[in-house]
Amino acid sequence: MDVVALHGFLAEAGRSWGSVTVVDAAAVGARHALNVCRARPAVAVSGADPAELAAGLAGWRRTLVVSDDTGLSTVDPADAVVRRWASPRFALCVADGTWAPSAGGWALPDDDFAHRDRMVATAEVRALALARLAPRPGVLVWDVGAGPGAIGVECARLGAAVVAVEQDPVQCVRIIANASAHGVDVRVVESPLGDATDLPRPDAVFVGGGGADAVRRCARSGAGRVVVATTDLEDVVPARDALLDAGYEVAGSQLSAARLTGGTLLAVDPVTVLWGTRKS
Repeated sequence: MDVVALHGFLAEAGRSWGSVTVVDAAAVGARHALNVCRARPAVAVSGADPAELAAGLAGWRRTLVVSDDTGLSTVDPADAVVRRWASPRFALCVADGTWAPSAGGWALPDDDFAHRDRMVATAEVRALALARLAPRPGVLVWDVGAGPGAIGVECARLGAAVVAVEQDPVQCVRIIANASAHGVDVRVVESPLGDATDLPRPDAVFVGGGGADAVRRCARSGAGRVVVATTDLEDVVPARDALLDAGYEVAGSQLSAARLTGGTLLAVDPVTVLWGTRKS
């Protein structure tokens, strides 16, 4: 990557080096670079095909600034897909709006998320799920049966690109509100998983609703890791079998926590968490 030329491109585009995330697609791969563009508000990419980058941004609100032999062009991704680029050098991917992740670590308190009647993945469940999902810059996570989106928002805070699939429109509004409150971008798909089409291939999937059928669908996504959380013991064996049938190595744990509240330990409903890892 020509750092001097990139500095010049950013200056021409009206951006400083410190205001953008820089990715060399030739070094890390096009898919990694694309997922960073899906996750961060301003990303400068070297060594990527602007049309390919734009095609992968369908569903994300982004604008591209591209430098090629004709000069500097600012385009909508839909237009960038069909345009012929003359020896492109750099692309700047900019979100429609800006955000900055809030501080506070991970496995945040439950009340840091807007939710309905305590229907939110607890901090204890999120801590284990995040450890198994391994969200980080350059990867894409599906949050399926997302509810208020606490898992997806936490994954986004750790740098991952996130697609939240949820069929309840009220919960979809909560996902958007929670993402905004925590300064991250989460793409929301208001649909049952079975009706959701053209979702980009994930690296990891969290299944918080939909039962064994959702697990089977997610196991066919090609994700390297699938994490399932359920309070219903009857769902545990079918979910495990769905992962095994798809070629995953499966482990799990039942979490039974008691929280200290006003000097008293109050039990939290137990949750079983399964995780499947794709066999290499």
